[in-house]
Amino acid sequence: MLYTCKVPSTQQNSYKSFISSLSFPSKMRLSVKIPNSHTPVMAAEVEEGEPLSPWAMFYRQPQFNCNIIFILGFGKILTIEEIKLADNSWRQKLRWVPTKVNLDEHVFLADPGPEAAAAAGDPTVGDLYVENYITSLSSSPLDFSRPLWDLHLLAIRTSEAACVAVFRLSHSIGDGISHMSLLHACTHRTSDPESLPSLPKTRRRPAFVAASFGRLIFLRWIWTFLIYAWNTIVEVILLISTAIYLKDTKTLIMAKEGVEYRPKRIVHCTLCLDDIIAIKNTIGCTINDVLVGVTSAALSRYLSRSYGGFLPKDLRIRTSLIVNIRQISGINDLADMMKEGSEAKWGNRIGAFLLRLPVIKCEDPLDYVRNGAAITDKKKKSLAAIFTYKSFLLISKCLGTKVATAFFYRIASNTTLTFSNIVGPIEEVSFCGSPLVYIAPSVYGHPQALMVHVQSYMNKIKVVIAVDELAIPDPHRLLADITDSLQIMKDAATSAT
Repeated sequence: MLYTCKVPSTQQNSYKSFISSLSFPSKMRLSVKIPNSHTPVMAAEVEEGEPLSPWAMFYRQPQFNCNIIFILGFGKILTIEEIKLADNSWRQKLRWVPTKVNLDEHVFLADPGPEAAAAAGDPTVGDLYVENYITSLSSSPLDFSRPLWDLHLLAIRTSEAACVAVFRLSHSIGDGISHMSLLHACTHRTSDPESLPSLPKTRRRPAFVAASFGRLIFLRWIWTFLIYAWNTIVEVILLISTAIYLKDTKTLIMAKEGVEYRPKRIVHCTLCLDDIIAIKNTIGCTINDVLVGVTSAALSRYLSRSYGGFLPKDLRIRTSLIVNIRQISGINDLADMMKEGSEAKWGNRIGAFLLRLPVIKCEDPLDYVRNGAAITDKKKKSLAAIFTYKSFLLISKCLGTKVATAFFYRIASNTTLTFSNIVGPIEEVSFCGSPLVYIAPSVYGHPQALMVHVQSYMNKIKVVIAVDELAIPDPHRLLADITDSLQIMKDAATSAT
């Protein structure tokens, strides 16, 4: 999906009404307790609107009708009037089909009832209410005849926040980086409400060219090229094999048929970024390697307990590791993302590669990180992520969206989970005058029983898991395994130093 508009930098402080003019027609209707009246989209408007991109069509297919959810915890209670009165002067800059937006159809105030009073004395009541609300929300599709977003305000105290807002958007609008950049543009610094928050540091991906052509440098360039070429060929063969016949081991956490249509329970926990950095410095790897290692250790503990303490050998448990393929990584200024020819273009600019997790019993807990880092190092030295992105576009163009969807559905359903990592604001930010305590993104509608999202915010890491309860009936136990695994690794890293 390409937006034809350009958003001037002077309008950055007006990003307050979210994507209120993104809409396209459909026969689908919302089937939950949300008002069903909507602004009709005329045929003439549809003809004038911008055609959907292949990725937008992909996320409209029944097998991948994915919606992104941002669970936002606030330090003080927000009112629905504060949200509706937010500056909306820019909302008709972005559109597929021009349409008038009735905020009453998109912003909802949940009524916790007696749970609100109970949560004041016991915040865990509020935690359960929020979980159940989001689980119910994940069973209801967005109405494709309206702008594809809604915001639900849950005025109930939880163990971490005074109130919670749930912001839901269709994945067809854009990927996690796009939506995080949008959310970032909607906030202000808590320490200085008149200033926009600082953008996290971004890095440009290195170009695959030699800076000079000395003999030694040329030979090194040839060797690097051969490594990338070989690793890419291996990854392509693995990808095609997975689509045809290569399946993960049928463990208890493997998805059952029809998982993409069932509601997901979304839960989260908080980790300390300093602990992860300590492990990273001890081993000499990346933060992402540590997070993959912690996930592997947690799954090993969870499955070992499920199998009575005996973890089966040679388990093939793979994750689709989502990669941002933009030339400039990380959160970007929203105005820059809207510019034509931007290197950090808005939309779905994601690829993936398959990573086999070391779900084994390790005497040294740091071996989970070392083994995971060794595997991911080979993946990084390949063009597998770009291949998945380009191959989808090619298949869609030549054979149609349904064939491309079927191909990638086979890959997703033959693997166990998906892992995604997004960088968030580096300082405390506020929305509508209320400081954000945490940001917890997730996705539902995918054909897997487990999705792991990792979101950084200030000096904290939020781990969010979306599970199918038929496969993982006790997601909080899995979260506890994640926190326990990190603590064990931190103790081992401290002892090693």
